[in-house]
Amino acid sequence: MESVAACMRAYAERLDPSQKDRWIIAGLLHDMDYEKHPTPAEHPYKAVEQLRSMGVDEEILTAILGHAEYSGTPRSTLMAKTLFAVDELAGFIVACCKVRPNGIGDLEPSSVKKKLKDKAFAAAVSREDIRKGIAELGVDETEHIRTCIEAMRARRGPLGL
Repeated sequence: MESVAACMRAYAERLDPSQKDRWIIAGLLHDMDYEKHPTPAEHPYKAVEQLRSMGVDEEILTAILGHAEYSGTPRSTLMAKTLFAVDELAGFIVACCKVRPNGIGDLEPSSVKKKLKDKAFAAAVSREDIRKGIAELGVDETEHIRTCIEAMRARRGPLGL
């Protein structure tokens, strides 16, 4: 969730600077229920239910719902599109870092793109969600990967990368 929040921060600084904190919050909270409620019947619905009871605003809640493709929640805001676009990719970048001697230190988009072609590597990561997220956000694939790498590199220490 911290990696997703780092990517959300980078995009918010570019796309919606006055709302940066809200974008970071969406990134931090989007999977808060996953360990306890990992099934599509419960995730992310349990988190959204709890957050709604705490007064979290609907844009954040809708973005959280929209990051789960199976929820059927439309991603109509930049926040929601960005959360979906960075979620699977951030996890994939973490996996890439784990097999590199320098972690994220010298990771380049070309290395990530090469690993994306290897279906056995980080097999649980949905390549289709990554492709769909990039298309929905309307960004160049290489630049999107670079934005996420750089955002995570800036938080390398806390992220353990």
